[in-house]
Amino acid sequence: MPALRVPAVIFGLCAALMSDSHAAADEPFYKGKRLSLIINFAAGGPTDIEGRLLAKHLARHIDGHPSVLVQNMDGAGGMIGAGYLGEVAPKDGTTLGYFTGSAWRYANNPERFRVDFRAYEFVAYQPGTSIAYMRTDVPPGIKDATDIVKAKGVVAGGLGAENSKDLLLRLGLDMLGVPYKYVTSYRGSSAARLALQQNEINFYAESPPSYRAVVEPTLVKEGAAIGIWYDANPSAEAGHAPRQVEGLPILSFPELYRKIKGEMPSGQLWDAYCTVLTINGAMQRQIVLPPGVPGAAVAALRAAVLRLNSDKEHAEEAVRTIGYAPEWVAGPDTNNEVRTAITILPDMRAFIADYIRRVVK
Repeated sequence: MPALRVPAVIFGLCAALMSDSHAAADEPFYKGKRLSLIINFAAGGPTDIEGRLLAKHLARHIDGHPSVLVQNMDGAGGMIGAGYLGEVAPKDGTTLGYFTGSAWRYANNPERFRVDFRAYEFVAYQPGTSIAYMRTDVPPGIKDATDIVKAKGVVAGGLGAENSKDLLLRLGLDMLGVPYKYVTSYRGSSAARLALQQNEINFYAESPPSYRAVVEPTLVKEGAAIGIWYDANPSAEAGHAPRQVEGLPILSFPELYRKIKGEMPSGQLWDAYCTVLTINGAMQRQIVLPPGVPGAAVAALRAAVLRLNSDKEHAEEAVRTIGYAPEWVAGPDTNNEVRTAITILPDMRAFIADYIRRVVK
């Protein structure tokens, strides 16, 4: 039987196709792509300040060096942006979320998420805290943090009754026995801060980026406001402040409570405070991809975030801008760590739900 003869052009075509296939396989996932970063709170707030700082430096650490476009998608205490990422955003790895508080919102009320938050792809997370501060002209005059228990006419502002920062603020005031009025639903920290400057509210809490970048150099330095406490993990070693508040003359809430009351806080309100802080404090910020994205996208972004942790240029600008260099937790177990952590025991969830209902009736 005569041997089959395949024209040389066919060999050439096959070789070219194989070469193109190998080249495509070797190309970085994000080469030639544009990455949209969704920030779930308004411009000018702490999430926005830190998110834009990340966006500025992240691209050069992503293999393929995509351009990064930032978009604020605020509203409903961060739920608008979180919902968009899960329900609407393309699942091709080109849309990334930079979220605050979403882990707590899911743990407290998973029914709010039409797409199960545990199905999202968690690239990295960052521990965090909040700093409560108030106007110094609140009667009879606030000269020291311990004066909070003497304050008359306290009006606490917030972003939403279910917001973890708001809950920690209210729980702290209630444990200290300070009467207050609660005004909520500001769209972001910049709006709430303006309300405080206009004396619509006189007590508020912000994350360290905006407190260090905006509040401390202006309101505090001018004597118009004073830091009262920062939220600290109750298991943290006494006297060892989180890096976000290092150098600030502010006590943790447990330390302030003990200074005022002579003992550590306890009881159901304290248990609720610890529950909220255990989730929100451990993973206050999350870098998140939608469910179902290619594994290559998750891997590329995790690797980039870990490189960012060692980026001296990013760290130096972060210290200049927000007073500290963020450090992200990222690795092969990140999804499991987040998905396991965002749960609350039924009895505590019921207590917190009732606590929230008291101000939303």
